[in-house]
Amino acid sequence: MDFKNKLTNWYSNNKRDLPWRDTKNPYHIWLSEIILQQTQVKQGLPYYETFIKQYPSVFDLANASEEEVLKLWQGLGYYSRARNLHTTAKYVAFELHGKFPDNYKDLLKLKGVGDYTASAIASIAFNEVAAVVDGNVYRVLSRYFGIETPINSTNGIKEFKALASSLIDKEQPATFNQAIMEFGATQCKPKNPYCMVCPLNESCVAFQKNLIDSLPVKLKKTKVKTRFFNYLVCIDEDNKTVLEKRTSKGIWQNLYQFPLIESNKSLSSEEFHLLNLENSILSDVAFDYYLYNTEDKIHKLSHQHLYTKFWIIETDKLSDNAISIKDIKTYPVPVLIGDFIEAFNF
Repeated sequence: MDFKNKLTNWYSNNKRDLPWRDTKNPYHIWLSEIILQQTQVKQGLPYYETFIKQYPSVFDLANASEEEVLKLWQGLGYYSRARNLHTTAKYVAFELHGKFPDNYKDLLKLKGVGDYTASAIASIAFNEVAAVVDGNVYRVLSRYFGIETPINSTNGIKEFKALASSLIDKEQPATFNQAIMEFGATQCKPKNPYCMVCPLNESCVAFQKNLIDSLPVKLKKTKVKTRFFNYLVCIDEDNKTVLEKRTSKGIWQNLYQFPLIESNKSLSSEEFHLLNLENSILSDVAFDYYLYNTEDKIHKLSHQHLYTKFWIIETDKLSDNAISIKDIKTYPVPVLIGDFIEAFNF
């Protein structure tokens, strides 16, 4: 029995029961694929169910505000996915009259949809022979065929896409694509894969040559940048605080945060006291302050590590753009800010 048949047989006996596998609705499949980009199923599933309940159709999602979408997305990270999700929903609803493109080439034109996502939607929703290549697929193919080409190199991307395209079941592209992704997610896992009970172990190069831990090969990541954030958590006598919207491109665009001062190192209370606050929310305000967390809260992003301190600022009266503290949880915020809000409890 060949690779293709063993894989699909394994899938029929071992696949997880997931809601997006019970439909050919391109809206549902698109939504699940966007959520599952850089997110594991166990984390993404509750978000998928919430989005479907809140926005049953692409028109419902398109008619929501970006702020509402970002709030519902809060905690999933990589927020550009949510902004692209909303942009594409509006395009499909208002420009394409609610009808998703039905082929790989046109799906690729949608914002936030790359090669993998277009292939997944095209094959699963429309049965197009379009091979998917995601992290799970890279791992399965590199191990089974013993391929040492780095998966994040230009040559690697082309090589693995060509290989996946040559292997896909042309009669059942949706089943094959879901089978190889599921196999990588639950059987051929990154660490401690179930090799001894693997249906492919007799012909798996990595298993036969003891290369499981060294494949797939990946080029070193971009150097991680260290940043130091100081958040000003303002509280006045009217139980108001201040949130600001991050409008610049970069991390957390269009999410809300407490007023931020970025420094070139972690600040002590004495060093904070010496800061020039003329251009901050505190420029014309008398205030007392204390440091909430004496140790930096370290928040790790893909290419940045944020060393964060929260400074509690107590003052008589804040500016007119202050908001009631009781409304603070209605704003979409990064998980770093959300965790603080929950812990501080105002």
